[in-house]
Amino acid sequence: MRREDTGGVAGRPERGRAADDPALAGVAEPYGGTAVDEHPGSATAAGARDPDPAAGADVRDPGAAAGGERVFGGAGADGERPALHRGALTSGTADQLAALTARAAHVPSACLQLVEGDRLRLYGSWGVAVDWTSIADTPLDGSLGGLVVRGGGAVIVDDAEADPRVPPGLIKAHGGSYLGYPIHDRNGSVLGVCCAYGHRPRDWAPEQISAVAEAAEVATLLVGEQLARFDLEQEHRFLDAVLESLHDGVTACDAAGRVVFANDRMRRLWGDEAAQGELGGLTNGAGQPLTRDDLGLFRALRGERVRDEPLALHGGTRRTHHYLMDAQPIFGPDGRVAGAVQAVQDVTRQRRAERFRACELAVTTALNGAPSIEAAGPRVLESVVGTLDWVHAELWLADPAVGRIRSAAWWSAPEWPTGIPVPEHLAPGQGLAGRAWQVDRPFWIRDVARSPGTIDAIDGLHAALAVPVHGGTGAIGVLTVFADSVEDPEDELVALMSGIAAHLGQFVERSRVEDLQRQLDRSKNEYLALIGHELRTPLTSISAYTELLREADEESLVRDGPRLIKVVERNAHQLREIINELLELSALDAGHADVRCVPMDLAAVVREVVERTRAAIEGAPVVIDTDLPGELILPGDRDRLRHIVENLLGSAVRYSPDGGHVTVTLRSEGRAAELAVSDAAGDVSRDEREQIFTGHYRTARGHDRMVPGSGLGLTLSRAVVEKHHGSVELTGGADGATVLVRLPLEAR
Repeated sequence: MRREDTGGVAGRPERGRAADDPALAGVAEPYGGTAVDEHPGSATAAGARDPDPAAGADVRDPGAAAGGERVFGGAGADGERPALHRGALTSGTADQLAALTARAAHVPSACLQLVEGDRLRLYGSWGVAVDWTSIADTPLDGSLGGLVVRGGGAVIVDDAEADPRVPPGLIKAHGGSYLGYPIHDRNGSVLGVCCAYGHRPRDWAPEQISAVAEAAEVATLLVGEQLARFDLEQEHRFLDAVLESLHDGVTACDAAGRVVFANDRMRRLWGDEAAQGELGGLTNGAGQPLTRDDLGLFRALRGERVRDEPLALHGGTRRTHHYLMDAQPIFGPDGRVAGAVQAVQDVTRQRRAERFRACELAVTTALNGAPSIEAAGPRVLESVVGTLDWVHAELWLADPAVGRIRSAAWWSAPEWPTGIPVPEHLAPGQGLAGRAWQVDRPFWIRDVARSPGTIDAIDGLHAALAVPVHGGTGAIGVLTVFADSVEDPEDELVALMSGIAAHLGQFVERSRVEDLQRQLDRSKNEYLALIGHELRTPLTSISAYTELLREADEESLVRDGPRLIKVVERNAHQLREIINELLELSALDAGHADVRCVPMDLAAVVREVVERTRAAIEGAPVVIDTDLPGELILPGDRDRLRHIVENLLGSAVRYSPDGGHVTVTLRSEGRAAELAVSDAAGDVSRDEREQIFTGHYRTARGHDRMVPGSGLGLTLSRAVVEKHHGSVELTGGADGATVLVRLPLEAR
């Protein structure tokens, strides 16, 4: 048998050195090995042979010198070889291990191949004298390395020419030698091959076999360590992905309290500095600077476990954010605290939703027992301000007659300084409420101080929101709220305000319906009283005086007849006046009476009525003063408006005491004309001011003076004015009462 001389092992710089055999020094066929440069004088020793050559692999144990044999396992319990990641063993480490293998086995060349799918990939080599690319990628089938992988044990070839297992190639042609051991993973699966080469036949000595086997074991450890690192890195990446995808903010610290991890959600919740444990910009729910003792992370570092503990924080704005906090210590292998982890869940929206529901309940409760929107307004606005944690709110209601909105209620937080100006009226487009009413949609201003022209800036007020209040005919008011901090728009908050505005609109409409129902009931009762009293009174007088005329003799008729007939005539005229007003009022209420609005000069109508009234009361101790423009054109029914002026002026003259003054003024105010008729009589009480328009109601001062009249003048006036889309109201003071009529200057 041919032997190999023992010689020095070729160093790494000799990887490309020519071989002694020119044939083997050339490009090798990719059959599981490389042509190598052997050195002569290698010592040999006969090794034990596989008793069954047909088994296809010569498997020997490193302890074969002692006469023992051991059969290695196959590819693994499941028979599968996982595809190895190329980063499992770096080429530098593999080259060093190949060099150590060659030196330990006293061979000129060695290499490490790792399985990737159905191929062997060269990861490291020593003393290779062939083209690198020809052995870098070798199929498992038809290669010596494939025999090692398939069999799962050592493959020992003393003479490639004589061994039938060796596939065709350079080693087969020139009689080289081969010794390969499998590289396993921790589960026993074959991951690759550690092999030594000779380009001449040799008997592999037990020491050489042991050296290659031990090198394979080292490779197994190295690959296992690399794979463990790879798996650990994979686990870290998965864990990082999970932590970054959480809706909870997660923070971890080491044993010294240094924050070593904070996920993206945590940084977005508290900011980068706070997430890293720098708490200077945060305050707790009581407004005190936040300390580490407030956080579960550092309490857990002392061994405490925190579960679902509430935490309220103030950030850069005044708004409070609410969290639920969990924390627990992290124990090391020695049982000591190695760090701590904390998770916080932002429950601000849930808390706000609960407060929103409470606010809606408070608004509903405030509206249920209120007699009017003016009475309920402050309580409603207080609930809104408290829920939003804002500082000021206002409620505005539309006055269609003048085309403006009026202030119905307002509320400021107790800690907020007083002095926020609230005007009585706003024109369309004026201020935030006027703009929301004009365009009929919500308005959010992030900072009123930086929105010149939208609203007058007030020191301390920043964010503002206005939401229209809708009724059956469109926008009937506006609800506005103000904050003392800059706030970005929030759909949830706008939805809440819109819901509250809807409650207010329903309350106003319901109040109007109930008021109309009460007025209808009152009118029916008053009409019955009118028929039973006012109509009966002139009829009784007419009947009585007619009886006197019938029973009078000729002398009495001549003497008293004209006086009696005059009384009958006066009562008949009063009766006709009452009937006409009743018919007119009924026709207006039913919509049968035509109100033809055409451009007319209201100033001329008022001036005409004043002149006729002055002529009628000439010599009476009452003076009529006027303040009228030269012309005031508006759309209206001339005859009906003249009748209104006659009613109002006649009533004022009747109520004014001797020597009193009746004042008639007419002017344009905004988009409305205002007609005011004032008398010098005593004030009308607030309880009577509304009832006086409901039909056949005489004030106490009217009963005291026994002023004649049907009591329907103001009722009829209101009906006509409302048909003109206007309004009428009664105001007064110690000097007298004023009836104020507002009529739009533009057709509607």
